[in-house]
Amino acid sequence: MSQKQETSGDKAERKRKETILDLGKYLDKIIRVKFAGGREASGVLKGFDPLLNLVLDGTTEHLRDPDDPYKITNDTRQLGLTVCRGTAVLLICPAEGMESIANPFLAQEGEG
Repeated sequence: MSQKQETSGDKAERKRKETILDLGKYLDKIIRVKFAGGREASGVLKGFDPLLNLVLDGTTEHLRDPDDPYKITNDTRQLGLTVCRGTAVLLICPAEGMESIANPFLAQEGEG
């Protein structure tokens, strides 16, 4: 019986482990995702799991500059329904309420 109690305790502990990021509030809303390697995409979040595997609908990939793979251009391509592997996800942000700001470190490079 003590083994059963330990097993039920293990199950309770597993249930308590939750992902830090609550993506539920972004379901059916447009999000932007940045991946390892510099690729970026945006689309409507249709599903996710605790490992941050994402399902995006109406996905648009934001293409990179051929000379600088970390610089995004204004060119895009449509991907449709996609599954994004959680191990490659670096950043997730809502499309609304996000704005670009000037890089505060560019001025410091010339001064130093």
